[in-house]
Amino acid sequence: MPSSPAPASGPTPASGPTSAHPRRLPGGPVLQDSVTEAIALAFFEELASAGYARLSLEAVAKRAGAGKAAIYRRWTSKLDMTVDLVSAVAVTTSGTIDTGSLRGDVLAFLTEVADALQQPLPARIIPDLIAEGHRNPELAEALFTAVRDTRRAKATLLLERAVLRGELPTNTDRELALDFLAGPLYWRLAVVHTPTGRDYLDRLTDKLLAAFAA
Repeated sequence: MPSSPAPASGPTPASGPTSAHPRRLPGGPVLQDSVTEAIALAFFEELASAGYARLSLEAVAKRAGAGKAAIYRRWTSKLDMTVDLVSAVAVTTSGTIDTGSLRGDVLAFLTEVADALQQPLPARIIPDLIAEGHRNPELAEALFTAVRDTRRAKATLLLERAVLRGELPTNTDRELALDFLAGPLYWRLAVVHTPTGRDYLDRLTDKLLAAFAA
C-alpha cells in the first residue's frame, strides 16, 4: 500500500525507512544504517520499475551498490523484505492528526493519503502490490496484517475522537466509515490515476461527513 494540514512526518518510499540506532541481528554484528537505507531506497526504486513478480534481490543489491549477502543479513526473503519495508513506510506515515473537529481530522487524513498516493513511487508500487496480492495469497495476507490492519486501527482513533466529542453517535458503523474514508481516494489516485487537489478534498470531506451522519 499510500496524503492542508501537513502530512505526518516519517520516511517515504523515496527516502527509505530510517532508524535512530544501528540494527543488530540476534547474536550478530551491528548492521550499518547507511547500507540499510541504501538497500531500502534501491528496493523501492526496483519495485516501482520491475514490479513485485519480477523483483530480484540481486537487482536490488546491484542498484544499492551492496552485496547480496548484505540483504540476507537483514531480510530472509523477497517477501520478508517487501512486507518489512512497505509496512515501515505505510505505518509510519499513517498518523491521525487531532485538529479538534471531525471535519478537520477527516480533511487532514484525506490530505495525507492524497499526498502519499500522488508521489511517483507509491503511485506505481501500490497498484502493483494490490494486483500481485490477488495472485499471491501469502503476500496479500502478510501485507494486510502488517499494513492494512495497523493503518485501520490508527484511523479508528479519528472516529473514536469524534464520538467522544459528540460529533458522531456511539453506534457509528466504524468498519463502513473506514471504508468510506480510504476507498474514494485509493480508487481515484491508485486505480484510475485522476489528479486531485484541495477543492476535491474539501468536497469529499463534506460528502463523507454527510454519509457518517446518515
